[in-house]
Amino acid sequence: METEIYETIHAGGAGFYPASRGLLAVWGKEAVQFLDGMITNDMKTLPDGDQMLAAFPNAQGRLLAVVRVLRDGERYLIESEDATREKVFVNLSRFTLAGDFFIEDLSEMYAYLEMFGASELDIDAAVEGIIRFESPFGSSLFVPLDHSEPLQTQLVESGAAEIPNDTFEVLRIEAGVPKFGVDMDETTIVPELGIDPLISYTKGCYIGQEIIARIHFRGHVAKQLTGIETEQSSLTAKSELLSLEGKNAGRITSVTHSPSMNKTTALGYVRYDYLEEGTELKANDLPVTVKKLPFVKFSVS
Repeated sequence: METEIYETIHAGGAGFYPASRGLLAVWGKEAVQFLDGMITNDMKTLPDGDQMLAAFPNAQGRLLAVVRVLRDGERYLIESEDATREKVFVNLSRFTLAGDFFIEDLSEMYAYLEMFGASELDIDAAVEGIIRFESPFGSSLFVPLDHSEPLQTQLVESGAAEIPNDTFEVLRIEAGVPKFGVDMDETTIVPELGIDPLISYTKGCYIGQEIIARIHFRGHVAKQLTGIETEQSSLTAKSELLSLEGKNAGRITSVTHSPSMNKTTALGYVRYDYLEEGTELKANDLPVTVKKLPFVKFSVS
């Protein structure tokens, strides 16, 4: 990990992380009705220029993808992890013959930058056509491909640091941001992510709603993604979590060392009975403590 860059970000300095993400556009007279039947949030409530979190579930309420949806006039832009981009596109495309809506994959037209902190460079003035999403780190930019390299050069010249993969992984876990294929997958029931803004419980029917609503109104999830911290340095991913009495209490999915906290921090699924912050558990015979997410709140520019 680049310690100097990590410390810069934690001090509120500017940085950027280039990554691969998916970007889809949906539009048409029936676009809202169409999307509303596919995702967990209420498309009808999204004002122009605003965004919302949502999930694509299957009929069993299990996760296909977590996305951000941005309304751009009559067009809806759907941003996803690269690992779920094709899945979301295929899932949407199979319904296009059933109604008046259209879908386009814009991913290859843009480069993606995760932005941290503030930069002296006025990015929106420097490059036309940028698509901006809100982010737990600051903002997420889809930059027209031809402008990506010049913009990154300008960012560095203005004092922003390019964040390497291993440093971003530490920041991601500190921010409590789950990663598909690591902290969530198609076996995850959407409410298990514990991300309340992801789901509307007042909208109409959508795929998987029955299961998701039943969990919410009749009880609670059996387990939920949360934080785990310990003073020990030998904690590993995929470790089983146990209660102090030796009962199964969940499992760890991601682990890192947080220099700012001087602790080992992890993401993991903890059974409902042990979810209260401060609960003491064990992993690999090491003492660990349940911690609410995020571990760190980054300043949003």
